[in-house]
Amino acid sequence: MWFFSEEHRMLQNSVRQFSTQELTPCIEKLDHEEGFNREAFFKMGELGLLGITIPEEEGGAGLDAVSATLVMEEMGAVDASTTLSYLAHSILCVNQIGKNGTSEQKKKYLPKLLSGEWIGGMGMSEPDAGSDALAMKTKAIRQEGHYLLNGSKTWITNGPVGDVFYCYARTGEKKSDISTFLIDRDMPGFSTGKKFSKMGMRASPTGELVFANCRLPETQRVGQEGKSIKMMMQNLDLERITISGISLGIARASIEVATKYAKERMAFGKPIGAFQQIQERLTEASAWYEACRSLTYQAAKLWDLGLMNDKDASMMAAKAKLQSAQMGTQVALDAIQILGGYGYTREFPVERYMRDAKLIEIGAGTNEILRIIIARQMLGADVVG
Repeated sequence: MWFFSEEHRMLQNSVRQFSTQELTPCIEKLDHEEGFNREAFFKMGELGLLGITIPEEEGGAGLDAVSATLVMEEMGAVDASTTLSYLAHSILCVNQIGKNGTSEQKKKYLPKLLSGEWIGGMGMSEPDAGSDALAMKTKAIRQEGHYLLNGSKTWITNGPVGDVFYCYARTGEKKSDISTFLIDRDMPGFSTGKKFSKMGMRASPTGELVFANCRLPETQRVGQEGKSIKMMMQNLDLERITISGISLGIARASIEVATKYAKERMAFGKPIGAFQQIQERLTEASAWYEACRSLTYQAAKLWDLGLMNDKDASMMAAKAKLQSAQMGTQVALDAIQILGGYGYTREFPVERYMRDAKLIEIGAGTNEILRIIIARQMLGADVVG
């Protein structure tokens, strides 16, 4: 990208090398067994990746959204599952604590999260409140010096393995009365439910968080009571920009595998890349990838420059994720088609790429919800509803 700095390019090369050396050897086994690359998080900590958006004076790397998206693309091209867990840790948990936590909360949580000793996650979605996040039913009732938290969260990335969760709960009767709490795994009344077995992103553990009279000191609340909606929505925008990087990585890897195969596979006496139908799939995939890459990094750059108000930021993030997620899935499907029978087997990675890519059309805002966000900005809420 034309506006990448020398620091961005150094980061890109460093993460590409890390991904090749540390993620490539494990991913097929982890995908098959639905495992988790715990060791990779310690190594990410050593590289400073776990606190990529945290200021240097607080122990982080002090980098920007462009940098975070670059990391997602480079890691996502090798192992989208571990990258998704990394995103939940670094963007949904660590970044939020760094941005919204008190100095005491930062001192308590950041050192172990930045080193990889602790794994972080975020609790927002519920069994009956996914796309409609403000319909959440988990409640935190304030008593003398503490809260009692009851309810559950589901589809939580890192749920089965996490140590710290940045969770949202209702603290009043109005739909907007949402507050944030930091949950430690060993808190009385807190437990993790079943681990889900998934089609894709199988090396990124997903599960439930359960609160049964979970007693929380007031010091575990982040920010003012009932005032969490704005910071929740802002972090969703950043999540949508950075998760688009994973789609870019998947697409790039799919194109590379399919192009190499099209050069080597012979049919009717010539490489299959000589046939126009194969050329069409490859060229359309490459062009769509580049278009989505430009859109995604433009959204990240605008975020970093602070040139967007909340509505503009939401629309740009929604556009980047909507197009990148659809592109990632389709490009992986086209790669399978180009490889034919081989593409449908585990002998080549493109079938894993497709399974992983599909999740990004669902998580962090479904395609349908993103279209509504964009339409509201274009047409007005009085038209769209």
